[in-house]
Amino acid sequence: MRADDPDVIEVEGPPLLEKPARLVIEALSPVVTDERLRRITDVVSGRTGDLVVVLDSISDPHNSSAVLRSADAFGVQTVHAIVGAHGFRASRGVSKGTQRWLDVFRYENAEACARRLRADGYSIYVAAMGGESSLDELRGVPRLAVVFGNEHRGVSEEMRALADGTFSIPMRGFVESLNISVAAAITIQALAHDGRTGLSVSRQEELKARFLMNSVKNAAQVIEKFRGNV
Repeated sequence: MRADDPDVIEVEGPPLLEKPARLVIEALSPVVTDERLRRITDVVSGRTGDLVVVLDSISDPHNSSAVLRSADAFGVQTVHAIVGAHGFRASRGVSKGTQRWLDVFRYENAEACARRLRADGYSIYVAAMGGESSLDELRGVPRLAVVFGNEHRGVSEEMRALADGTFSIPMRGFVESLNISVAAAITIQALAHDGRTGLSVSRQEELKARFLMNSVKNAAQVIEKFRGNV
C-alpha cells in the first residue's frame, strides 16, 4: 500500500484524558447500552501491560494496521513505533479504528525507544531468522517487548545492539521468513496471556474512561452537562 493513499492516516500517541477518569465513567456509563458497557469492561479486564510490541521503521501502512489489529485482538495495550521516513501510518480500512483503543508511542530513534522500555522494566527481544530464543522460552520473561523490523531491512542494527536477544518462529516449510504482520500476530497470540498479569486498577479505570469517550457522541458535552447536575 502506498504511503500517499487517501485511506492512509498518521497514527499519533495515546489521546489525553482531560477529565478525571472517575468523573468520565460516572457521566458516560448511563449513556451507553448495558451491552456496550459490558464489552468495554471485558476488554479492559483482558488487557495486559506485561507484553508490548515495538515496530522498527515499518514502511507499509497495511502492515502497521494489521499489527495494531492483532495487538487489540489479543489484549496488548501498548505499541511502540520507531518512525521511519514516512512516519508511522495506518490504513483506515485495515486497522478498523483499532488505533483508537491502543496506546501508540512514537520515537525518532531506537535508543530513545529502548531507554523508555528499560525504564519501564521490559526485556527486549528482536524477531530474526535463526533467533536464539523460541516463543516457548519467551513465555517465561515477565515483562517483554518484542520487536519487528522493516519489511525489507529487518530490525535496525542499532536496535539489535540494544536488545537482550533475538527470537524466531519455528517453520517447517521451504520459506525462511513470514510477512511482518503474520509474524507479529503469531507472536502476540502466543505470548499475550501465558501468565501475563492484567493492568492495575487505576490503569483499568483510565482505559475504561477513554473507551467510553470513544463510544459516546459529543462525550465532552455530556460530561459537562453531568457536572452541572451534580
